[in-house]
Amino acid sequence: MTPKAVICEQWALSLCQSQDERYAFIAEWYDPNASLFRRYELLYYPKDSSIEMYDVKNRRTFLRRTKYESLHLEDLYVGSKVTVFSRHLTIVDYGNLYTSRKLGSRKERTLALIKPDGMRKMGQLFDIIINAGLTITKAKMMLLSSELLQLIMSGPILAMELLGDDAVTKWRAIVGPANPTTTESDTLDSISESFGHCGLRDAAYGPDSVASAAKELELFFPSSGGRGPVSSAKFTNCTCCIIKPHAVNEGLSGKIIKAILKEGFEISALQMFNMERPNVEEFYEIYKGVVPEYLEMVSELCSGPCIAMEIRQFDPSKVFRDFCGPSDPELECGHGGRWVLARHLRPGTLRAVFGKDKIQNAVHCTDLPEDGLLEVQYFFKILDN
Repeated sequence: MTPKAVICEQWALSLCQSQDERYAFIAEWYDPNASLFRRYELLYYPKDSSIEMYDVKNRRTFLRRTKYESLHLEDLYVGSKVTVFSRHLTIVDYGNLYTSRKLGSRKERTLALIKPDGMRKMGQLFDIIINAGLTITKAKMMLLSSELLQLIMSGPILAMELLGDDAVTKWRAIVGPANPTTTESDTLDSISESFGHCGLRDAAYGPDSVASAAKELELFFPSSGGRGPVSSAKFTNCTCCIIKPHAVNEGLSGKIIKAILKEGFEISALQMFNMERPNVEEFYEIYKGVVPEYLEMVSELCSGPCIAMEIRQFDPSKVFRDFCGPSDPELECGHGGRWVLARHLRPGTLRAVFGKDKIQNAVHCTDLPEDGLLEVQYFFKILDN
């Protein structure tokens, strides 16, 4: 590059920074009606959390600049899936050199495996990952095939795809040495030290290089669209719980999981889904024409990744629906001749602790006992195929 070209490029970069700063991305959306991918340029303005979209093929504005506060800069990176007005977009590239240089230098993907010994502390491990600045982009409880059992001891495990700056090195440091008894003083807070035992029973695993991570991710989350190892769902004595997108986005997944396990319920299957609107409409069909907030409920559940779980209960005195609490934590309920907020009437329920209102109430749970198996099958048989 000539000196003049370097000066021009530096001037262009400084101009981008001095004006209303924006970042450009190339995003794809699968149009189910036309059975093809449509490509857009997505512009993000961090100053006021506004976005613009341009139709690349037709060379025209698709969405004029508008505020969209549910989308954040940290959500935008190559490979991420974001939702804009119920339309699921995949970021496939950076739109210009400035954005690539500012955001794309150190993002990595790695595999995180929680082994059987670590599953009882699943909620805490979610919190550790989130607090370390890593993003869980995929998650699934699995039963391993005989060939994969050579890598991990038998029993259900939780596989996750993590994304973040220096993700491989960061996750390896969090996991700690394979043998906790040899943990050095500077890694005493590692997962292996805190939750594991010697040798194979070390609670968690992570690849040691970017190349190994890419290879091993293919075993659990095939890029070809295949299923990978089968779900650990049992489809007996079960009910369904979904951690809603707003709660996932707010980093509450670990705390919700921890609360469920602490209450004595079993999480026998778990998987992260990015649901399309038609799937959500089908799943929520029973509420259509019955619940006034139906359309808002649909929009929330397809607004980003959610986590579906198969919940099993063996204590007849405990009902998971009761533990979730009223659907609207702010709803006024009759109680002893008085009207009080549901949040205050039942303060220990999931929705009272983590919910905001009837739409963003942290979790969906099966309303009727006879529908529990049907809802679990919808996620772990129909969608997971």
